[in-house]
Amino acid sequence: MSQPDERLRILKLVEHGQVSAEEGAQLMAAVESGTATGRTRTATSARSLRIRVTDLDTQRQKVNVTIPTSLISTGLKLGARLIPNASPATMDELLRAVETGATGRVFEAQDREQGERIEIFVE
Repeated sequence: MSQPDERLRILKLVEHGQVSAEEGAQLMAAVESGTATGRTRTATSARSLRIRVTDLDTQRQKVNVTIPTSLISTGLKLGARLIPNASPATMDELLRAVETGATGRVFEAQDREQGERIEIFVE
């Protein structure tokens, strides 16, 4: 995915309220600097990271966000608020899974206190 395509995708996330304007600006800065991850852009640009939060009671999706894997470091920092109980080791495992080419669900947790299931997929 080219840089203009990634910027358009970020703007759509902001437009649909999936990320705040501040988070969108941080993602834009990461795209423009090209330092979102230590990997080359061509190695990760064809893949995406989907974060899905589902209400356990209603089984309805509360959040369903897709970001390019080239923005994974920034995305995980911004998404840390979705996974408040996750340890830094968990975040490192997620990064490692993406870097090694894993696909499918790479993380799942249930927050019974909030009544949510959090899933992260690499597509």
